[in-house]
Order: sequence, then structure tokens, then C-alpha cells
Amino acid sequence: MKTFDVTIAGELNLDLIFYGLPEQMPTERELLATDFRATLGSSSAITAHNLAALGGKVGFISRIGNDEFGRMALHRLREAGVDVARVVNDPGPVGTGITILLHHGEQRHIITYPGTIATLTRADLDFDYLASAKHFHLSSLFLQKALQPDLPGLFTDLRRAGLTISLDTNDDPEDRWQGVLLELMDHVDVLLPNAAEACRIAQRANVKEGALELARRVPCVAVKNGSRGALLCSGGRLTEIPPVPVHPVDAIGAGDSFNAGFLSGYIRGADLEECCRLGNAAGAFSTLRSGGTEAFRERALCKEFFEQYSIR
Repeated sequence: MKTFDVTIAGELNLDLIFYGLPEQMPTERELLATDFRATLGSSSAITAHNLAALGGKVGFISRIGNDEFGRMALHRLREAGVDVARVVNDPGPVGTGITILLHHGEQRHIITYPGTIATLTRADLDFDYLASAKHFHLSSLFLQKALQPDLPGLFTDLRRAGLTISLDTNDDPEDRWQGVLLELMDHVDVLLPNAAEACRIAQRANVKEGALELARRVPCVAVKNGSRGALLCSGGRLTEIPPVPVHPVDAIGAGDSFNAGFLSGYIRGADLEECCRLGNAAGAFSTLRSGGTEAFRERALCKEFFEQYSIR
């Protein structure tokens, strides 16, 4: 028997979200935001939080600094039922990572201080803990600077232990899309890029061509395509999965929420199209509140939403 459905190793930080700021911001001026939120951030933690809110048993390993930001982020995961017993508290001078998002309607500026995000190493990972799950998920590949060199070996060992593996690369700040990613793709069962990421990884201008190219190496490619829903490519077949219609408040974390919904189906053996429908529903639901996890913290709202769409 496995202890967890999914284990995740990755980054843990808060998102500080400012609304109502102009896209062009002059220096040496005091610019006034119309609203502000501090929420749980980071792709790994949002996926873990929302997957647990959907009923998954989730184990999480990360590294945080000895500061209030780290303690707040850890508390949010505990509230959702995520096991954080193996999270490492770094007593050194490097603080917990933080992301500042400047919201401009459909566009946003994203500014991240990596902090302890970039210091997580394989030595911090309890392998038996990670392997005590059916599935392993990794997000934000390009932020995991210290962990990257050991990821091919880790993925190999996890597959030998019987786990399936999913990967959401998130953005590459250097815009290179090379390095360890190309090696990891041969160890991945499910790749979860958004449309722009799929095109960049595959070096294709068209998202459908990109998905088909990626599916030559990965058995299942589920592309998050925003208001168009999702593209599923598996077995040489490309399927468009329609979106769940909502009136969005904030799209921050919608892609990470898609990961949570998709994995909630995947771990219980749902077919891949149903997994994508769950992903679309979770992504849509997350947009009903500011930040990536706030909607999922409202248990009654979450229950009502997923019952409305006959999704369990």
C-alpha cells in the first residue's frame, strides 16, 4: 500500500499580487495599486494544495528560509491537508523565495526572488518518502538550479520504484528550453505545458504542431490553452478538450490548478480525456478568486462547483 497518491518536490513561496497598476511604470514615482493580495504561490505548492483540496493524498518536500514568508506558506499547505513533514527549514542567510505579480488585466509582470527555491538539492529529498506514492510530480524545472543535475537519476530511480511521473516545466527565465529538460522528457509519462511553453520546447510556431512533436517523446502531452481549454495528444491523436465557462476574476495559478485537476483523475485511473476535463474544471474554478489557491480554500464553494459539473 502506498502512503500518498502523489509526492511533489519543488518550490514553496508566497505570491504578492498588486492590481490596477499601469503596464508602463515610470521610475522615481509612487504608483498606487487598486488592490493587493498575499496568497500561497509557486507552481509546486499550488498544485499540491489544490490536489489535496480535491481529495488527493499529497506529500511535499521543499526548502524554506527561517522567516515569516516560509512559515506562512507552510501553514497554508498544512491547512489543505498536504503532508509537509519533510520540508527543510534552512537556518542560513538565504530567505524563502517570493514572487511579486503586477496584474494588468490579461497581462502581468512576474518578478521572482528565487531564494531557497534555487538551493533545494537531492540531499534534501527523502527518497523513500517520495517513492511512497503512486505518482511523482515536478514543477518549475528551470528554477530548481541546485536540483537539476540530479533529476535524471532521480526520475530513473522513481520509475524503477514503480511511480509514474509528470512534469510542468513552467517558464524558462533564460528562454533557452534546453539542458536537462531534453533528457528528462524520456523519463516522463505526462507533460503539462501551457501553449506558449509547448511551442518553445518543441520549437514550433503552432501549438498543435508543438503538441504533436512533444508527443513523439512523451506518452501523454496535455497542453493548457487558456480560454480555449486544453489540447490532449496521446498515441498520435490530438484531441481538443473544451473549457469550463466561468467569469474569471484572476487567472494567476490557473495552469497549476489544471495540473491538480488532471492529476486527481490520473491517480485514480481515469481516461486521459476525463483527466483533461478535470484539469479544465480545476483551472476555471481557481480563477473565481484572486491567486491560485484562494477558491480552493472555500470548501463549500469548491464542493458546489464540482458537483455542478458532475465531477468527483
